[in-house]
Amino acid sequence: MREVTMAAGTSSRRARVRQAALEEIHGAARTLLVEQGPAAVTINAVARRVGMSGPALYHYYAGHDELVGAVTADFVRELTATMEQARDARDGAPVGERILAVCRTMRSWAIAHPAEFGWVFASPVAAPNRQPDSPRHRAGQQFEQVLLDLTAELWRTSPFPVPDPDGLPSAQLDQLTAYSESIDGRLPPEAAHVFLSCWIRLYGLLCMEVLHQLDFAYADLEPVFEECLRDITGILGMAGAA
Repeated sequence: MREVTMAAGTSSRRARVRQAALEEIHGAARTLLVEQGPAAVTINAVARRVGMSGPALYHYYAGHDELVGAVTADFVRELTATMEQARDARDGAPVGERILAVCRTMRSWAIAHPAEFGWVFASPVAAPNRQPDSPRHRAGQQFEQVLLDLTAELWRTSPFPVPDPDGLPSAQLDQLTAYSESIDGRLPPEAAHVFLSCWIRLYGLLCMEVLHQLDFAYADLEPVFEECLRDITGILGMAGAA
């Protein structure tokens, strides 16, 4: 029994040491990203920041793509937690108000963390990080659930207008049907079409703002963002939401 206890204690200590090392590695990668940009986040640069050799870092990650995926997953989880807090702070409020609170919180996080937002939403996702068992993919699914859960609740309690499925191109309808099945039918294909259209519009505007693509016309995009939210409010039939 004593040997088992000692072995468990040793294993626990190793896990804590490894976790501390991973947190230090992720912190170093984030600092490099924020201070010097994505190109600065290399295996060797991160290793130097934490006092390791490049080969030593490979004990934690198989390569650059895996490191980027793990660090990006951290960013996604951070954003998700922030959005969940905004949602939960309005527990009991109409679903439309919770949706708008989550959207505004997402924008606030994006503006405060442009480098991290860029890695999450404006950078290609490497093939290993698209695998279902990757930390990046799992974190993305958790992020998706925040607005999906709220939109499904809205659809269940106050269905919003949707297009006639027969009027959609067959290739689009097939993909929407597959997506609907992947979320257990919580939104039928035509409702999923509306949900995804709203998300694409919101996401596109945020990317253009964070990446300064509209600086030629707007020094302050908050009124434009609020206009977008008003349009989404109308599309989703969220009367009275503010």
